[in-house]
Amino acid sequence: MTSNNSIYNKSFAIREFTTTKQVNFFESLKQNRYTGQLLLTSKTNEKWTFYLYLGRLIYAMGGVHPVRRWWRNVSVYLPEIAAQKSTLQLNLASITPDNLQLSWEYNLLHLWLEQGLVTKEQSAKMTRSVLTEVLFDVTQAIEVTCELKPNNQLTAHLVLLDAEQILAGVQKIWQEWQERKIADRSPNSAPIIRQPEELQQRTSPQTYVSLAKLLDGKQTLRDISTGLKRDPMVLTTSLLPYIQMGLVELITIGDLPSPVVISEQNQTSQATREQSTGPLIAVLDDSPLMCQTLEKILVANNYQFIGINAPLRAMAILMSRKPDLILLDLVMPNINGYEICQQLRRLTLFRHTPVVILTGNDGIVDRVRAKMVGATDFLSKPVNAEALLETIQKYLKQESLR
Repeated sequence: MTSNNSIYNKSFAIREFTTTKQVNFFESLKQNRYTGQLLLTSKTNEKWTFYLYLGRLIYAMGGVHPVRRWWRNVSVYLPEIAAQKSTLQLNLASITPDNLQLSWEYNLLHLWLEQGLVTKEQSAKMTRSVLTEVLFDVTQAIEVTCELKPNNQLTAHLVLLDAEQILAGVQKIWQEWQERKIADRSPNSAPIIRQPEELQQRTSPQTYVSLAKLLDGKQTLRDISTGLKRDPMVLTTSLLPYIQMGLVELITIGDLPSPVVISEQNQTSQATREQSTGPLIAVLDDSPLMCQTLEKILVANNYQFIGINAPLRAMAILMSRKPDLILLDLVMPNINGYEICQQLRRLTLFRHTPVVILTGNDGIVDRVRAKMVGATDFLSKPVNAEALLETIQKYLKQESLR
């Protein structure tokens, strides 16, 4: 392979993409100091994306169960994070849309490392494990189509790993699967009991109870192995006699729901109306009607407008758009205005941005608490157009004098 970018932009098929061929392929990318994405597609349309920096692996995503794989590895290598799933959306909210679309998994790891929630060693172990799983699945696919997408903007925030070292481990695992005659069984399959009465007759009462609990068709072999702290190969081998007798079947199941939903429609609905040329005002309110009402007032007065109805995605949108002033609803599902305001003030980008709280509760307690988290001012609902415009003009004028 040459360093010619025209070659990088072509897609090509590789038959019998064995670990030996994979080593040679990645070695050529390393020699050419390739930076960008490598997209692999199997004959069954399974897709994987590898991220490389100067020819070394940064991360990999894709496959049939990217979210299952993610949570499995988080539970093993980042147990403290796994125990706080409720904070995941808040973490995702601080990642820009572009980075979310590129690789939300990698950027979450980077964020947690920056926040001191995980160590570099933990992130390295998890990355290596994810790459091992993905490369094993690629090896089991046998034939793939490759496409290279150079991206010189890609940077390495965590670890750089040599593909040949990981593939040495993958090759050993693959050989053992072949020797045990289970190479045609995917660890991404889910075992389910098909003949419970006969299985019960062939096992002890204690064993059957355990099998009935585990083999429910909702967990893959990898999922179950992680819970049992066993190797998927060992588990698959132990179930093989029951599978061959038809007592247990390996079925295909779907992935877990992704915590990130990126769609052009959502991005368009949240995009700013840029017919106006004035300062950009962001309105964060879970009520579409309230956003529409404020939009009419603001656009009519030559302000640019961006309406955000999804509170958990607010931070990423605000960081991307960098509004001049933020109107923030106090009462919203999942996260309230106090929490969002507090997050904004922690970021240098929004340390001095005027944040005006909107609420139907015009109590002294709410006002005091809003000030404590860094709110600039407080407007009562329903919002009076004159009061709204006066408040915006007041604080934008103050900002211009800074």
